[in-house]
Amino acid sequence: MVEKDTIAPNIACFARRGETLNWIRWIFGSFCGPVLFSFVMVAVGLTACGRPAPAPSAIGGPFALTDEDGARVDQGILTGRWSLVFFGYTFCPDVCPATLSSLAAAIDRLGGKANAVQVVFITVDPDRDTPAQLKAYLASPSFPKRLIGLTGTAADIAAVAKAYHVYYQKAGAGAGYSVDHTSVVYLMDPHGRFVRPLAFGLSPAETARQIGDAMTGA
Repeated sequence: MVEKDTIAPNIACFARRGETLNWIRWIFGSFCGPVLFSFVMVAVGLTACGRPAPAPSAIGGPFALTDEDGARVDQGILTGRWSLVFFGYTFCPDVCPATLSSLAAAIDRLGGKANAVQVVFITVDPDRDTPAQLKAYLASPSFPKRLIGLTGTAADIAAVAKAYHVYYQKAGAGAGYSVDHTSVVYLMDPHGRFVRPLAFGLSPAETARQIGDAMTGA
């Protein structure tokens, strides 16, 4: 189970190079599912923002997951390229497809730098997101060309979610359940180190600017 103190509002307070992110925007954009927001989450968000945000070195780390081809992989897939790590699920009706399509548009704006960027999609719904399901979903032409899908056991997903301070929670019952989850994108450098979060709802142009700035050290 993911600890309450690792949910999105905590990382939402993270600031880098003087840019403080608006925690309210992050809470509203942190979940996809029927329940977008509640007074309970506001209270948790305020509590989290009263504490220091996780240091960059505390975000990310070792993991062992299964890719869309059924191969076991680890954090080594993050080395050699800039990575945009996003947690979601293939049955997500809105936030996940919108985010992946937006990332595709942002990467296209990077021009020659685009070849140095990959997107890593980690499911928060391992019960339904098998490697075959991931492969079929991520083949959409509107999604990034260099896109890796990762799944695993429930324990695998809980461990990587905790490492990235990701909140997720099943909502509803039956086969049509949804999953509330953090919607932030994690920008990682070619050494697999966390650089900065990219908030849900950024335009492709702004996302491309922030990625480009990180790549050039601006």
